[in-house]
Amino acid sequence: MVGLKLRSVHLLTSQPGTDPTPIYRCRDGLYATDLLAAALVWLDFFTWLNDHPSDKAAICRALDIKDRPTDVMLTLFVAMGFLKCEKEIFSLTELAREHLVKGSPWFIGPYYASLKDRPVCRDFLNVLRTDKPANWGSLKGEKEWAKAMEDGAFADQFTAAMDCRGVYLGRAVAKALDLQNHRQLLDLAGGSGIYVCCIVAHHPHLKATVFEKAPVDRVARNAIAKRGFENRVSVVAGDMFAEPLPSGFDVHLISNVLHDWDVPVVKQLLISSFKALAPGGLLVIHDAHLNAAKSGPLHVAEYSAMLMHSTEGRCYSVAEMEGYLTEVGFGGFETIPTAASRSVILAKRPG
Repeated sequence: MVGLKLRSVHLLTSQPGTDPTPIYRCRDGLYATDLLAAALVWLDFFTWLNDHPSDKAAICRALDIKDRPTDVMLTLFVAMGFLKCEKEIFSLTELAREHLVKGSPWFIGPYYASLKDRPVCRDFLNVLRTDKPANWGSLKGEKEWAKAMEDGAFADQFTAAMDCRGVYLGRAVAKALDLQNHRQLLDLAGGSGIYVCCIVAHHPHLKATVFEKAPVDRVARNAIAKRGFENRVSVVAGDMFAEPLPSGFDVHLISNVLHDWDVPVVKQLLISSFKALAPGGLLVIHDAHLNAAKSGPLHVAEYSAMLMHSTEGRCYSVAEMEGYLTEVGFGGFETIPTAASRSVILAKRPG
């Protein structure tokens, strides 16, 4: 057992000899091309915008599409170099004007038209028009992500996927944090517990608790025990939307959670954290964050397309997140890059 614990600590504090970011990006950006195809072929978006440079609200009204998915679409196309935004007005770049507008001799629309009936492409058209998430993976027999997570088999599979990602990303989060003056960490919706296991492996004085909803709490307990961290990482079952968060913690971690939810829910979770966090405590938000101008990074904008398709959320910019945190009462913000285009935003609760 001692040998197992030492191997677990070594794995979670070491790093691979190569950078897997390109492999992450293949998966994270998988749906971006389908969103481009939906806009180009189904909406003829670029031809319309060429004639009507507009702000987001006008684009939504004219094309009868909703705010959240339109925000993701516009951010992606800016990051791709197809749009520019000046004083909140979106217009085409020369690249888009030459190749994405009907009537141009170099129009590439027919090249994409053969892909318009791909399930994900059709899903994007429906999400843009309704703002309702599609089924996970566009599978006909699957539920949307939030409901699918209530099924034990799906929860096992999805949590395992996030766990293997967290072995790499969690180490980078732990390395970015200075927690020498903190003692108790609460991980909200912490999945398998991989992130707090990485953090306590780097910070031996720290103890942590994963707050998770059933049936994922069972998955977390098993995963934490297999890694040999059951004496330093506990699990509390609960619903972060239906009850107050546990008290007595001077650090809160929200890792890869806020991107699954729209703005009202994001604010609700930040309020819950502020109420439960000890005065002077630290909130750590780990996620894929867009830059303040929402012009990139492209990797994050591509990932946001996947989130928009299958969840109620999207990737948020550093400026957006700091604005929400300020509304709640947090301050002292700092953003630190971690790995694979992710970062942590640190926020302090006043003492």
